[in-house]
Amino acid sequence: MPSAFADPSQIPAQWAPPYLLYLGNARDDLAAKTARGLAFWRPEWCVGQRRGSRCAATLGLPDLDFVEARVMGARTMIVGVANAGGVMDEETVADVIAALDAGMNVASGLHERLGAHPLVVAAAQRNGRHLFDARNPPALAVGTGVPRAGRRLLTVGTDCSVGKMYTTLAIERELRGRGVKADFRATGQTGIFIAGAGVPVDAVVADFISGSVEWISPARNDDGWDLIEGQGSLFHASFAGVSLGLLHGAQPDALVLCHEPGRANMRGLAHYPLPRLETCLEANLQAARLTNPDVVAVVTPVTRECRACLRGNRRPAGLALPGSGDHGRGPHRRPAAGGLRPLSRLQHAPDCAERLQSSTLCRRSKKRPPWSNACWNWTPYKPWPSVA
Repeated sequence: MPSAFADPSQIPAQWAPPYLLYLGNARDDLAAKTARGLAFWRPEWCVGQRRGSRCAATLGLPDLDFVEARVMGARTMIVGVANAGGVMDEETVADVIAALDAGMNVASGLHERLGAHPLVVAAAQRNGRHLFDARNPPALAVGTGVPRAGRRLLTVGTDCSVGKMYTTLAIERELRGRGVKADFRATGQTGIFIAGAGVPVDAVVADFISGSVEWISPARNDDGWDLIEGQGSLFHASFAGVSLGLLHGAQPDALVLCHEPGRANMRGLAHYPLPRLETCLEANLQAARLTNPDVVAVVTPVTRECRACLRGNRRPAGLALPGSGDHGRGPHRRPAAGGLRPLSRLQHAPDCAERLQSSTLCRRSKKRPPWSNACWNWTPYKPWPSVA
């Protein structure tokens, strides 16, 4: 499977870059997360954005109409908006047809398939263009849980849309920068567009979810890491099933817990509060132990702001809080005096990579790493982090 360091020449011609990113009528930045992910991780592939009449989000890219985008070299329009149910409204369908008439292919990550609209199919046929639905999974087998060689990390979260994909990609970039073999394994539409391959795990029939994760992270014997993009949350009533299947299929050696401090309720479920960090962490570790009893979680430094967020939660077992008196052993260390500010998912990546690089995590060795069974990954969603 390709990694997040995708070669554009290896992406199928049916949805190859350059891209026009379609935001539709995204109600906020999170609703445009597919387009935003591409603009952040693949800016060189993106020529501009197309916003709907009621769009409340922007990527800061040039606003282009479909003809302008084609003139600027766009080969594919990516429908980069996400909404409840993953459906296309009438305006989106009309814009997809206009993009096809302008000479672009169209790729979508929505649950509602492009091919389900006769007018869209007819427009593609008359213009000799292609349609690509990222949420069409390949033929898969059920998971077996048979231990397989290699080292795997899975990102998990207290909620959906808390930065699991960004965290996974950032860890891959950091590990590769240190000369460690590491490959991002995409499990969602945005990751698939970024990496050029993957499996849309939330579109997989339930019986095959764990098998799909075994398929994208097969056995490897090169001492490298498969970094698997997490989805949903065990505590989100809408998406917990997908999260559980990922935990079982990944057979993770390591977990990284992602959380957005300050978020009061589950996204889209105002009647569900976020879980306590300790409860969420232990639930994920317990579920992962079904297929890897030796799973641990990566520890990253905790700032003063993180400690403030932890108030009201009992401290997760083993989590070393700087200044709490238990930071003197292992990889736990105080942040620099000038570093007492929220850490983004990208700023935490070097610490995660350091722990993975220095650990002896490997199913073959059965050794436990020199760090404890807890983690903290601070992932504020706004402002979006800078690459610099």
